[in-house]
Amino acid sequence: MNIQVKAIAKGVRHSPRKVSVVATLVRNRTVPEALTILKHVPRRSAESVYKVIASAKANAEHNENVKPSTLKIVEITVTAGPRIKRYRPAARGQALSFQRKTSHIKVTLEGEKRQKRTTKTTSEKKVVNKENK
Repeated sequence: MNIQVKAIAKGVRHSPRKVSVVATLVRNRTVPEALTILKHVPRRSAESVYKVIASAKANAEHNENVKPSTLKIVEITVTAGPRIKRYRPAARGQALSFQRKTSHIKVTLEGEKRQKRTTKTTSEKKVVNKENK
């Protein structure tokens, strides 16, 4: 049974255009493979994408009881977040405006749920213990 798990990072202080370049490197890959690739990518935005994928992996393992080895990236999207307005000094006392761009990174993972272990009932345990004595 496949389960989908999501993680979202909002307001990441990187341009969406630069983050989407890194996101395309890991799209449609397994999670362990994607995390290995992101460790070796020489871009600042790779760390942000790494953290979101790691967070989604942790959500899957802890909340949904999914096997970590079966996780695969189904969807990774990067959208523009709010822009932060700033000003820089210019010639003749002017102030020129510029915008610092932010991003929203959304990751969806899919994986198989772990099988529940069948535990022995208390009466079966007592029988086993008596046989051992």
